[in-house]
Amino acid sequence: MGLRQVDLANKLGVTRQTIIAIENNKYNPTLELAMKMAQLLGKPVEEIFFLK
Repeated sequence: MGLRQVDLANKLGVTRQTIIAIENNKYNPTLELAMKMAQLLGKPVEEIFFLK
């Protein structure tokens, strides 16, 4: 999709640091945030977030 971290953060109403923490598995987003991210990225939530 080509979104920068800062652009994704702005669209979701969070900080860039939050996006970085999610990417690095340091922060688990709320269900609401996870669903917003999935919708914005056009992917099912289970394709973006999964248990290890």
